[in-house]
Amino acid sequence: MQTKAIVYIILAGIIAFVFAYFQYRYKEKSTAKLGVLFFFLRFITVFSVLLLLINPSFSKMSTFIEKPNLVVAVDNSRSIEHLDQTENTRRFINSIAENQSLNDKFNVEFYTFGESLKASDSVSFAEEETNIYDAFKQLSQIYKRTTAPTLLISDGNQTFGNDYQFINHQYKQPIYPIILGDTIQYTDLKIQQFNVNKYAYHKNKFPVEAILVYNGNDKVRSKFEIKHGNTVLHSEVVEFSKSENSKIVNLNLPASSVGVVNYKATLVPLDEEINKVNNFRNFTVEVLNQKTKIAIVSDIVHPDLGAFKKAIETNEQRSVSIISPKNKNIKTNDFQLFILYQPNNKFKSLLEQLNAENKNQFTVIGPKTDLSFVSGANENFTIQITNQTEDYQAEWNRNYTPFMVQDIGFEDFPPLLSNYGQVNFSAPFEAILNKSINGISTGSPLLATFEKDNRRQAVLFGENIWQWRSQSFLSHQSFNQFDDFMGKLIQYLSTNKPKSRLDVDYESVYMGSGNVIVKAEFFDKNYVFDARKSLNITVTDSKTNKGKTVPFVLKNNNYQVDLSGLPPSEYSFTVRAQGENISKSGSFQISEYNVEQQFLNADVNKLKQLAQNSSGSSYFVEDADKVLDNLLSDNRFVPIQKSIKKTIPLVDWKYLLAILALSLGLEWFLRKYNGLI
Repeated sequence: MQTKAIVYIILAGIIAFVFAYFQYRYKEKSTAKLGVLFFFLRFITVFSVLLLLINPSFSKMSTFIEKPNLVVAVDNSRSIEHLDQTENTRRFINSIAENQSLNDKFNVEFYTFGESLKASDSVSFAEEETNIYDAFKQLSQIYKRTTAPTLLISDGNQTFGNDYQFINHQYKQPIYPIILGDTIQYTDLKIQQFNVNKYAYHKNKFPVEAILVYNGNDKVRSKFEIKHGNTVLHSEVVEFSKSENSKIVNLNLPASSVGVVNYKATLVPLDEEINKVNNFRNFTVEVLNQKTKIAIVSDIVHPDLGAFKKAIETNEQRSVSIISPKNKNIKTNDFQLFILYQPNNKFKSLLEQLNAENKNQFTVIGPKTDLSFVSGANENFTIQITNQTEDYQAEWNRNYTPFMVQDIGFEDFPPLLSNYGQVNFSAPFEAILNKSINGISTGSPLLATFEKDNRRQAVLFGENIWQWRSQSFLSHQSFNQFDDFMGKLIQYLSTNKPKSRLDVDYESVYMGSGNVIVKAEFFDKNYVFDARKSLNITVTDSKTNKGKTVPFVLKNNNYQVDLSGLPPSEYSFTVRAQGENISKSGSFQISEYNVEQQFLNADVNKLKQLAQNSSGSSYFVEDADKVLDNLLSDNRFVPIQKSIKKTIPLVDWKYLLAILALSLGLEWFLRKYNGLI
């Protein structure tokens, strides 16, 4: 407590004493005993009120012991089962949980990881993918400011994600890899990598690249072939030795039939091979009749043009051409959609032609747009001209209905540079995104779509969308989320199919090691999303004719069903809404491929490098008990005594209020009882 506060308290005591003395002792009006009691009660009352006004603060010190954390991250992928390490893993996990000395010294926290990190000590070894880098990235956020040595129980085989052996630059904790598997080198032939496009075009050829790898010391000969059904499309003899242990095979296959076509690549196994799963690779190619062509028309050079082109052409069914509006030979019938980037008067003849032919278009409005020209050249919206610009952030409209849109973190994207001024639509429109400034919605559309006279259009009121694609990559280490969003917008704009009350979103081909997710949206008769409807999907195996019905679950602004448990095969499905005579049918295929079964050994070198980089040490699971002894004896991991200083203001002391109420109440009661009131 400060000296100043002490002085104020003394003064408060003197004032309270003088005040009480003047009332009850200076001119005593009651009996002596009652006068003394009244004097005391009034002193307490006045002194308490003055203390509340002064409100002094008191400091309180408390100490506690903080134990270091011990993070146990367990690989829960199928490769652990494939390497026959499940029992060793469970045994070691139990030894950690039952070690009382370890639990006395550390706060032991268990996690499992595969495709993502989960807080759990229960392992099933059923994860289809492994991302060790992402597991450490998430742990770095949890244990950023604490001491947390980490046991990594894994074979070190990662199927996707960034290289994890240098994660020490981000995860500042000692890492102790517990290596599951052995270092014995088995003779093995495998298809290390297989590259093929998802789509091809009818009567064309599509490229195939196979990387073949041999582990062994002797010279061997095998055969690499690709089949469609029982038809051999390609066959060649390949030879390997200890020095020449890899080959790259490049070839072109004909796309002779339309639809999803199944192929099988085989590197004929050697007799002594143990793992023959990695000698085969099933793949599918969807053969299309035609490609959707999109034209980007721009009179300026801007990074947005490249971002649009890259995002749209991620889907190989689409091709993009960048055209100048000065080109007088634009054949509008060659394109299904025109993207008009910041149009000006040079777009006049093209716009007249697009309007006459009722062509779909996507207009991007920005600071370099001729607003007078745009407002006069269309009859659907006008823009107030102020010659001012503003940076607007995006606000997602979850009630958007024309097609299925998911929030990909729009509100975290950088702002777009847009014209300041009111936009007035004369046609009915729906906003996918609205403008906001500093988190406050303006109610004005940033990205909107509308339909009129069987013609679909969209307008983006801002430039620098290339920054959104870059931010999406920074957030997810992939462009996929932004590109998928842009792909859905382009798909909606490049077709003129009538709006349906039931929309189903699915892939034609799913990889056997990935998630099989089907999404759906259902709208009422006014085309408002209905979150109360029950949707079911009936899936039938085309080979066995066995089917099952699974209900959808509501998630965010759509319905989803996870069919990841289905075995590889070809399936047809029908989605129905209960109580409605509405359904949608389709088909998809699950390819037979399990990336977790491609490994024969633990990645020992990478795990040892990870331990060295993070000031830890590595152990094989057979000797893993040694790491527990080392953790117990390591002086870097000791409990720390910490103290907390709490400053408590007197006004928060509830007993003072009780004393004040008691003194006032008691004084009033005694005075009333003795007839002094």
